Amino acid sequence: MKILTFTGKTPSEALKRAKMHASYSNMLHIDTKEVQKKSLGREPIYEIVMGLENDTEHETYKKTNNIPKDGRPLTQKSADVLYDISYAAKQISKIADVREPLYEYQEQLPQSSFEPKELKEIKSEIAKLGDKVKIIQNMFWDEKAPDLESHIPSEFAEIYRLASQSGMNREHLDAIMRMTLEHMPFKMRENSATVKRYFQTILRKMVPVRMEATPSIGNKKVVMLVGPTGVGKTTSVAKLAARYSYLMEKKYKVGLIVLDTYRIGAVEQLMQYARMMKLGIETVVDPLDFASALDSLKYCDYILIDTMGSSPYDRNKIEKIYECLDRNDSRYNIDVVLVMPSSIKYEDLKATYENFSTLNVDTLMFTKLDETRGFGNIFSLAYETKKPISYFSVGQEVPEDLVCASSDFLVECLLNGFNRSKA
Repeated sequence: MKILTFTGKTPSEALKRAKMHASYSNMLHIDTKEVQKKSLGREPIYEIVMGLENDTEHETYKKTNNIPKDGRPLTQKSADVLYDISYAAKQISKIADVREPLYEYQEQLPQSSFEPKELKEIKSEIAKLGDKVKIIQNMFWDEKAPDLESHIPSEFAEIYRLASQSGMNREHLDAIMRMTLEHMPFKMRENSATVKRYFQTILRKMVPVRMEATPSIGNKKVVMLVGPTGVGKTTSVAKLAARYSYLMEKKYKVGLIVLDTYRIGAVEQLMQYARMMKLGIETVVDPLDFASALDSLKYCDYILIDTMGSSPYDRNKIEKIYECLDRNDSRYNIDVVLVMPSSIKYEDLKATYENFSTLNVDTLMFTKLDETRGFGNIFSLAYETKKPISYFSVGQEVPEDLVCASSDFLVECLLNGFNRSKA
């Protein structure tokens, strides 16, 4: 079967393009889905997948018959079998679209309006076959977690590999796997997609998230960003300032305070952003001036504070920030946000958190999500410290590449990789 795809701004437009194909009368409708959601400045895109029968021999069949029957050790034969099973699974997935996306479009047109009952039954059988192929592939799995009494069942092999390769702390992963094995109904274990959904649900419930809140009437929010050098604090301050000034339901008044007088470039960068957005900005050299800088911006709804970056092990610079917080004799509570890059391993994230924790960190913010493939380290730090995540930075664009944190988004990245369209 040859797979053809047609796209359009609506399902009917995509179907119309399919009908214009010369071989439409011989096609079978396989699937209709939304591949791009409608957003500001971006049209939705729908995709229709059609199957066209042909008489050529399937590539998987050719590959399987090329496996020599003798003359090699058993381990080499097993490797070939595993390779061909994997290849077959990929082919089946292409035909049947066997996947369970987290953010699947919930308002598609009913499939029954496009495809006959017989085709639905065929697709269902293909999906079951694909899942059985995946389970057979996982029969080669033979890993035992240190804290588990028995080997991890083959049905859980795929999800365990994904979580392990994501950079999640092994102790955390084993604890979650043990919880899953204890509480997941046996009936649900028959399907790998169900196993993955169940695991996703557990992970989502374990990620602490701080929902974005706006200032109440007569009050203001003061937010201080702290963290190591080079993690993107200054750019993050600019993104937050633009968000609060222009992207919320109400356009709030925003003021900036710069403590990073060690880096002239950072000060000039933030002043340039302040000029572009017409924001008030104050610089503080001496901790004694911190309270007066806050007072000079009392007309603002939000006050954002950019601090000097420092090594997590540079106690002097961290102490300088602490002095400013200690000298705060105003009536404003300061929300301390620890900004860290998502591209470093869990042990380094934990060390960074521990050294900045003397500043009484309130929430966590992670940057550079577009520069890494592993997100288990973020999950493990939030899970270990019980500190909520407030924002994710997914690029350099101001203010577009700032995402309010959600457990759904983090778990999707952890198990399926970063996808900008889902940010």
